[in-house]
Amino acid sequence: MIKTMKPDTRQAMLSMINEARASIPFGLSEAELCSGICHGCSKKLLNFLEMELNSWEYRLNQGESPTFGDLQQLAKISRKIYNALAKSGLIRN
Repeated sequence: MIKTMKPDTRQAMLSMINEARASIPFGLSEAELCSGICHGCSKKLLNFLEMELNSWEYRLNQGESPTFGDLQQLAKISRKIYNALAKSGLIRN
């Protein structure tokens, strides 16, 4: 009989948070964020994503285990913000 292991969603969430922090330029100044073409308010998008990541870090530190839906939702938000920042020229691929 094969025993299946339950996936570790906590570790998956931590990995996703680390990847988002490494891929998205949170340290840009307001002048860098608000110059040139704008596809959505980059400053507000970054603030929103930062709050989401901080919230999940706090919740994970409190022992909460995210669901697959939570993982999917954070991935979707992160992807959309990344794409908006790329269209605004703030991320170079």
